[in-house]
Amino acid sequence: MDISIVIPLLNEEESLPELTDWINKVMNEKGFSYEIIFVDDGSTDHSWSIIEQLGAENPSVKGIRFQRNYGKSAALNVGFEVTQGDVVITMDADLQDSPDEIPELYEMITAKQYDLVSGWKKVRYDAKFAKNIPSKFFNWTTRKISKIKLHDFNCGLKAYRSDVVKTIEVYGEMHRYIPVIAKWAGFTKIGEKVVKHQKRKYGTTKFGWNRFINGYLDLISIMFVSRFGKKPMHFFGLGGTLSFLIGFVITLWLIIQKLINIAHGVAYYRQVTDQPLFYLALLVMVFGMQLFLAGFLGEMVSRNSSERNKYIIRTKYHV
Repeated sequence: MDISIVIPLLNEEESLPELTDWINKVMNEKGFSYEIIFVDDGSTDHSWSIIEQLGAENPSVKGIRFQRNYGKSAALNVGFEVTQGDVVITMDADLQDSPDEIPELYEMITAKQYDLVSGWKKVRYDAKFAKNIPSKFFNWTTRKISKIKLHDFNCGLKAYRSDVVKTIEVYGEMHRYIPVIAKWAGFTKIGEKVVKHQKRKYGTTKFGWNRFINGYLDLISIMFVSRFGKKPMHFFGLGGTLSFLIGFVITLWLIIQKLINIAHGVAYYRQVTDQPLFYLALLVMVFGMQLFLAGFLGEMVSRNSSERNKYIIRTKYHV
């Protein structure tokens, strides 16, 4: 199979027939063998019944339905598990991503040998203050921290080599950082393509201001997990050891100072416990031991943790 198209969705009943027809038209014109995998992330409208109808009419249309809303990352991760195509395309279901971009994205993966190609909505039709300007600031920050030269990390329209999606795991709200996850997994050839952004035709946006706060927290998380997820002791253990040693050296110095004063017959000297520096040293030592313990526990958890996405309940699945 040439292409698998994974489409996560939530309450997009109006757009699904039009999107499917559009994809079918593009695929048939180019002669691709393909599958469309809709992942219904707990929709409360008629989205699932429409997916079932589309699947009955076209064997290339497949669907997965969650019992409740688990989020876009979980939907993508489950969709990635069942893909069969050599190239995997992801796109949103709201018709703002154009299926006409798929052939060129496919070409960049197969001919130019990219591991991942991310779309760039250079011209957007979103309200500038509400979405456009914060998105640019968010992408600038992510670009500086991750060292990946992309303009639009959160664009839903992306293309991947099959082994990329079979290797990485997307969980929580990490779908914004799939290029970062892929890079840390060893897939470093990441490209970008300017894609057409269209106005929303049906339904309402799922955008919320909390995505920017959560986005930065997720970025810190993914950078930490990428570097120290398998070896948390390398981070916590090092910090804890240094902190404990600093406190220990300060305490030792205070004790030696007192012994020197006694040896020289100094008439007045303070008790070690009378000095504020002693309590500061004690605090630093305790903090160091806690960090070390956190690293040890993290190491135990990382060695025995199971896959994160096994909790997802899929109530319906048809092929």
